[in-house]
Amino acid sequence: MDKGELGFDSINLGHGSGGLMTRDLLDKIIFKTFSNPFLDQKHDGSIVKFDGPIAISTDSFVVSPIFFKGGNIGELAVHGTVNDVAMCGAIPKYLSLAFVVEEGLKIDEFITIVNSIKEAADNSGVQIITGDTKVVERGKGDKIFINTTGFGKVNSKANISTDNIKVGDKIIVNGYLAQHGMAIMSQREGLEFESTIESDSTNLNFLVNDLINEFGNKIHLFRDPTRGGVASVLSEIAQDINQGVNIYENDIPLEKQVAAACEILGLDPLYVANEGLFITIVDAEIADEVLKFIKNDEKGRNSACIGEITEEHQGKVVMYSSIGGKRIVTPLIGEQLPRIC
Repeated sequence: MDKGELGFDSINLGHGSGGLMTRDLLDKIIFKTFSNPFLDQKHDGSIVKFDGPIAISTDSFVVSPIFFKGGNIGELAVHGTVNDVAMCGAIPKYLSLAFVVEEGLKIDEFITIVNSIKEAADNSGVQIITGDTKVVERGKGDKIFINTTGFGKVNSKANISTDNIKVGDKIIVNGYLAQHGMAIMSQREGLEFESTIESDSTNLNFLVNDLINEFGNKIHLFRDPTRGGVASVLSEIAQDINQGVNIYENDIPLEKQVAAACEILGLDPLYVANEGLFITIVDAEIADEVLKFIKNDEKGRNSACIGEITEEHQGKVVMYSSIGGKRIVTPLIGEQLPRIC
């Protein structure tokens, strides 16, 4: 879509009126881009059929800046919700999509975001089947906010629950920590520095589904450590199961530039947000096989086993340092950096 075909250069309040300008925006951009049998009916909702249990997840995205190294708010919205559904052991199939757009957003930026959503959805194997668009006055928003809700059928081999975790289980991550958070921070006003760090934003649903098909209920849990990072997720798990978690500094995969950036800014990468990372907790007897399986996938080449579940220090996470010491890893307190996703 070329903005010249639209007859306007930016979003204005009329595009949220529900009248002719709204219909023009929807027909020429939204419906045209996401055309499918569900959306083409142009109803206020869609009717879909599922056999068996489904997983549903909803999320709102307010990241700033809306364009960053390695992605933008549009593909982030798709990846974030697709991954949340996948973490439940389900196969994402449909998404709803809602925009809250600030008056004045350049139409070429809006088109770029919409096209990124389309590409991310296609790459994730999901369809946009319903949605909404609202416009707020200039100064009452910050360019654009996006809400997505995902739906998917639970894999029949999945049994994902903290109730299944037991002492001795191994903790695996599929790649480098802190990529997304540091990409955002490197562009945020007041925190800019020379960096080629890119967000790790990507869809993980196919890898997760392949793991479930291969290893079934010996995979006990999936979680994606977005806001609050790996430390907060593991702390929540330790408290939920009332067991301890050991992790090992030498085993934590961290890209050199990210490690350097964290050091410059005084940040612990364990607390920095991720968007293409999952934590999986698996039966110890299959841990080596799982790790090998993940490493054979392009989205898991830098995966590592970083720790295990222990009956010691119940409810707490302890990290063993590279110099032989140890420290308790607490959940994130407060907000490290607002609007990270």
